[in-house]
Amino acid sequence: MPNARAHLEEAKELWVVEDDALYRKTISSLLHDVEGIHCDHAFGRCEDALRALDTEPAPDVILMDLGLPGMNGIEGTRKVREISPATRVIILTIHEDNEKIFDALCAGASGYLLKSSPPDEIERAMMEVLKGGAPINAQIARKMLAMFTHLTGPRNPSLLTQREREILKGMVDGLTKKQIAEQLILSYHTIDTHIKNIYAKLQVHTRGGAVAKALNDHLL
Repeated sequence: MPNARAHLEEAKELWVVEDDALYRKTISSLLHDVEGIHCDHAFGRCEDALRALDTEPAPDVILMDLGLPGMNGIEGTRKVREISPATRVIILTIHEDNEKIFDALCAGASGYLLKSSPPDEIERAMMEVLKGGAPINAQIARKMLAMFTHLTGPRNPSLLTQREREILKGMVDGLTKKQIAEQLILSYHTIDTHIKNIYAKLQVHTRGGAVAKALNDHLL
């Protein structure tokens, strides 16, 4: 699988938070073997992962279960993002209901995958998020769109410039910053600056928050 195992400039650190011991061991071993990823920490509870953040360097990505004992994965995601904004969280769960999808994105999740996803899909998702993408299971994406279609909220398309709307459209489509730059024939740094402005205007701090805001407020 050359695409999923594409070389990263340096090895990235991944943590797993999953209460099922067998699944935790399986997914940790799978991802530890992916080129460019180290997975040396796996926890059965959010509380243990949060304590580790006080003493260990923050990971690049945390793969987070939703249905955990004690603090659930949504609240855990929110806490992780408060402690380490640079850490991306991907939710991995058996749940498919709209409320949990919305709550996970609002908490700052960078992606959302089902536990039923095949190993190669999970592997690709890890590499994608490390490159700035936002992997979301296709079935979940359809549910998100259906949910946001029925939400109402303030509509102010003029809030963003035409260029910012083009970039936001790329974000909604799941493109990486590099892909958006290539599509619009702009530099990576220009795209990065526009995205920071988009976040400021929409009053969000994550890609998932910007996408949710765009769909909820019908900005595109």
